[in-house]
Amino acid sequence: MKVTPLDLRQAKLRVTMRGYDRNEVDALLNEVADDYEQALRESDRLHQEMLRLEAVVTEHREHERNLRNTLLTAQRLADEIREHAETDSRRLLEDAESRAEMIFQQTQGRLEEVQREIDGLKLKRRDVETTLQSTIATLRNALEFVREQEQKEREDKILLHRPRHATVEPPAQVAPQAQAATASGASAVMRALDAAAEEQK
Repeated sequence: MKVTPLDLRQAKLRVTMRGYDRNEVDALLNEVADDYEQALRESDRLHQEMLRLEAVVTEHREHERNLRNTLLTAQRLADEIREHAETDSRRLLEDAESRAEMIFQQTQGRLEEVQREIDGLKLKRRDVETTLQSTIATLRNALEFVREQEQKEREDKILLHRPRHATVEPPAQVAPQAQAATASGASAVMRALDAAAEEQK
């Protein structure tokens, strides 16, 4: 049975012969009751303090759990961000390599095309040079032919003005031959010029 401070104060003890002094016993019981009551109050205070501290501990544990969850969430988010960044960087790198390869292929193709154009221009240049050389040679030959014809014509004219001899043909017969030779030379020059023009085309 639990004894309260009030029970100690109201306790009635039997009086016997040669027993303890009643006043001392009552004083002791009152003192014990006071100490007991103070101890109960202190116990109650400590109990309330314990409850408060337990609430604080529970709150701290809740905060700790929330903080741990936040840290875990932040870690997962950081991992996801890192994975996305790595994926994006790999994709960008692959795209850059693909574009670089495409540009290289286009540049290589263009280089080959330019080289073909250069080769074609070289061939055209050689053809033009050959044509010009041929035209120059043709014109030179034609010029030499015309000069020869003019020389022959001058010689024929000189022959026409010399005194007549038995071995010399009459002027009436020489002149037509000289005219024919000059006409033939002019025709040959025209033919050579036409041939040169055709070659240039």
